[in-house]
Amino acid sequence: MSATAEKHGTGVLVRLSIALFLAYMAVALPLSVIPVVVTSWSGYGNMLAGLAVGIAFLSTILTRNHAGVIADRRGGHICMQRGLIIYIIASLLCFFAALPSLSAPAAFSVLIAGRLLLGLGESLTIVGMLGWGIGLMGQPRAGKVLALTGMAMYGAFAAGAPIGLALFHTAGFAGVMLAAAAMPALGLALAQSVPAAPVHNGQRVSFWRIIGSIWQPGAAVGLQGVGFAGLGAFMALYFTHRHWPHPELGLTCFGLAFVLVRILCGHLPDRVGGYPVAAGSLIVETIGQVLLWTAPTPWLALLGAVLTGAGCSMVFPSLGVEVVHIVPPHLRGTALGGFAAFQDLAYGATGPVVGSVADYFGYGSIFFTGALCAAVGALITIRLDFEKRRRETLPMTARKEMR
Repeated sequence: MSATAEKHGTGVLVRLSIALFLAYMAVALPLSVIPVVVTSWSGYGNMLAGLAVGIAFLSTILTRNHAGVIADRRGGHICMQRGLIIYIIASLLCFFAALPSLSAPAAFSVLIAGRLLLGLGESLTIVGMLGWGIGLMGQPRAGKVLALTGMAMYGAFAAGAPIGLALFHTAGFAGVMLAAAAMPALGLALAQSVPAAPVHNGQRVSFWRIIGSIWQPGAAVGLQGVGFAGLGAFMALYFTHRHWPHPELGLTCFGLAFVLVRILCGHLPDRVGGYPVAAGSLIVETIGQVLLWTAPTPWLALLGAVLTGAGCSMVFPSLGVEVVHIVPPHLRGTALGGFAAFQDLAYGATGPVVGSVADYFGYGSIFFTGALCAAVGALITIRLDFEKRRRETLPMTARKEMR
């Protein structure tokens, strides 16, 4: 790719990333508000509030394959645009849950329906963005696409949570959901100016066969997600339990390190390979989690949060690059959808699992669990890197026999 074409491609990718950032505000804006709304209804407690939040992630996991098939067969642009439209519809459906004429059971049912639809929109939007971006930039720049996609998503989380709460206090839940519908509409308008990527034709294979070929990098990215999910759910409680100041700084330190490493190191998977970057990142995450587990002071614990954020930052794009190399282009969307589902599963399962562990062994055990998972992920990634390098040194005939 020439320098001019590279510059043009990067500009197009940045436009897509901004569209994704705007769209993901539909997920981020109501995330902190929904528990407040649900628990304000008579008879509705934390469990039902957690269900209203978590059911969207369940819907996302269950629809990753559907999104991948659409991206592969129709193109990433069709997939992402459909996702943005569903974001708008889902947010408007949740808006109706704010109507004062509805009883609490009716409002909760409408809210659950909207959240389920939102999960489908998230699958289509993210998988479509990845397929669209890699299709435009080419496989050698897949790492750059994956890195920018993650920055857009986590940037929306960082901005959306405080904005959503501020909007809730001034305009109520209805105002939050109207804003959540408007953001992906702006993203859809911006994405219209981005050209479509070519669609690759080829023989389809079963989803489970694709999962069978990528499950090891998928397992590693899922193990990475345990540390982030545990920190996000329990860092503030950990600080409060130990009577440490500034419990709110944990996620801030994590997020700043995460974004900074993405900016500085987003090019590395494409240049040096995904497995070495992922292995090093998982080792850094392990050190961060160990520091959180053993920290005698809040400042060392915050340093652990920084290292955890720095370590988590590049694992998904680095291993995603390797997934793109494993499958042919016409199966790329399905493979990336299945790959992302491993991380979704980790995010969804970690909270209740490590919460139960903490009930018996204390909050520090959460970070011991995260360190153990990250270390196992690093070992898996190191072995995958060793096997890949060994294959590359073999003659071509021997490689074909191994396949």
